[in-house]
Amino acid sequence: MAEYHYDVVVIGAGPSGEGAAMNATKHGKRVAIVEDKPTVGGNCTHWGTIPSKALRHSVKQIITFNTNQMFRDIGEPRWFSFPRVLQSAQKVIGKQVKLRTQFYSRNRVDLINGRASFLDQNRLEVRGNKAVETLHFKQAVIATGSRPYLPPDLNFRHHRIYNSDTILNLSHTPRTLIIYGAGVIGSEYASIFAGLGVKVDLINPGSRLLSFLDDEISDALSYHLRNNGVLVRHNEEYESVDGDDHGVVLSMKSGKKIRADAFLWCNGRSGNTDNLGLENVGLTPNGRGQLAVDEHYRTEIENIYAAGDVIGWPSLASAAYDQGRSASSDIVDDDYFRFVTDVPTGIYTIPEISSVGKTERELTEAKVPYEVGQAFFKDLARAQITGEAVGMLKILFHRETRAILGIHCFGDQAAEIVHIGQAIMNQEGEANSLNYFINTTFNYPTMAEAYRVAALNGLNRIF
Repeated sequence: MAEYHYDVVVIGAGPSGEGAAMNATKHGKRVAIVEDKPTVGGNCTHWGTIPSKALRHSVKQIITFNTNQMFRDIGEPRWFSFPRVLQSAQKVIGKQVKLRTQFYSRNRVDLINGRASFLDQNRLEVRGNKAVETLHFKQAVIATGSRPYLPPDLNFRHHRIYNSDTILNLSHTPRTLIIYGAGVIGSEYASIFAGLGVKVDLINPGSRLLSFLDDEISDALSYHLRNNGVLVRHNEEYESVDGDDHGVVLSMKSGKKIRADAFLWCNGRSGNTDNLGLENVGLTPNGRGQLAVDEHYRTEIENIYAAGDVIGWPSLASAAYDQGRSASSDIVDDDYFRFVTDVPTGIYTIPEISSVGKTERELTEAKVPYEVGQAFFKDLARAQITGEAVGMLKILFHRETRAILGIHCFGDQAAEIVHIGQAIMNQEGEANSLNYFINTTFNYPTMAEAYRVAALNGLNRIF
């Protein structure tokens, strides 16, 4: 059995693992990263963020072609199968894997393939295909990510019952689809399949879609999903899911029954902490397999850190990378440590959604005297040119100091647009002000011009 000594060992080569490993090696640490999958990138690259967003982009292009009158002069509307659209996502995955593999070799991080398990607080055993190795470490970062939560009473081995990972193996395009779980992943896949012409039933165990969003934005998403043919059913819980050779029947506790060609489970995720040997170091994950950390990303064991989906909220690739980097910042004691709390929301439905800061509901409950500035995309020249007239930008600001309190955007490029508002919100003192948007010249025509329009709209509400 070979033995190796490292300053830092990172378990998991997804966004949080990459962030931790890159920061540690750039500070002169000897670093190894252990990955149990054949290639790097984690769930983000292979099953989550990258494939779903690549799918969405392709579907959006199809929708544009089929609904733009100019293209009607070229030919009739076209239908594309799910497997064919998925091909473009596979190309992006390949590019991401190649790029990220190069990061490790270029920065002299040892990439070890195998399954890691703690022997004690300073040793890991890694079982690969051909060998067993022992890694000695001073600090370790658990960045093993998450996987779909799979209730034991559902038969996910049935060829018509899928979860958000296995849906990428779908080899045909169903005519009808039931999606159970109307969170971010469920809502995104509802948009994708509806865009391909699939009749979708979206089952929501809650009372409204994405209740953490600003109410107006949540309502807009509900409207546009329904407008695109998605039937949203609120306050419903499953009793059973039964598949046969011809379809799937969902029986709900309310007594309703729905039949479709396929069923997609999108309700919750579990941390990947199985078989890590956590009992050997005295760590116990919660019921969803997640690890508790302090405000320095340390677990209960001082030299073992955790970051990314395995610690729970917010379970976003963007935050995971920063969490991993911050965990190693604490290890190397550099100037860039921060506990990640200010995270923009990016939801890639059609149209997409993004927000940062407080919602109107939160500000009202806190009795903050705020005002609202709005810009509707249908009134922007750039949106009229591109034909992406659905959507709005909403700025929430303090009516006395004019400090920006929240940015909420719904529509094309929302996840890009929100960062302009985020940048101003993060300025200190009087630099965080609605006045920035009023007194700054924006390129015309652009989508960013929405900030000027919304700021002036809000200014008109102050008396």
